[in-house]
Amino acid sequence: MISLFPKDENFFALFRRQAELVRQGCAQLDEMMHAFDRLEERARTLKDTEHQGDLVAHELFERLNRTFITPLDREDIHDLASNLDDVLDAVEAIASRILLFKIPKVTPQAQQLTRIVSACGVQIEEAVGHLQDFKGLMPFTIEINRLENEADLLSREAVADLFSGQHDFLDVIRWKEIYGRLESAADQCEDVANTIETIVLKSR
Repeated sequence: MISLFPKDENFFALFRRQAELVRQGCAQLDEMMHAFDRLEERARTLKDTEHQGDLVAHELFERLNRTFITPLDREDIHDLASNLDDVLDAVEAIASRILLFKIPKVTPQAQQLTRIVSACGVQIEEAVGHLQDFKGLMPFTIEINRLENEADLLSREAVADLFSGQHDFLDVIRWKEIYGRLESAADQCEDVANTIETIVLKSR
């Protein structure tokens, strides 16, 4: 049955839950990269967080299909749910590759990049928490954009260092992919911010 009237709380509550899981997943990756112990256990925990996020995204898409009148543009609801899901997928994929590549020790650059991604997760949760009333959103999206720029610069410097001739060939291959994926995770956080900014502009 299609509902003719919007149930704003249902959509916004689901977005808040999805953003909470994004923040949690980003923090779990950051903890994994800094502690660099119990890697299999930490990767499993993050995989579970990512799975919970999939369930919330699925519920959002199902609710979107069932509701005739929605509190936001249908395209924006779909894009925001997809973007949030992409962030969780990205951080889980990084954790899985830490195991797959059998990396013996972490690099300071990777720790810095995961700290940035974790900070993006915090800003995303705050922004989504303000989505329903559209108040005070822009400082959070601006900070996400700033963090993404920081991640982009740091990633380029980290990759340049890999090709300095001071690293083992296998480490170059491993870390080049992981640095790239960390930069991509920050990019996907920026995609969330851009979608929220689009929603705000449409509300004016």
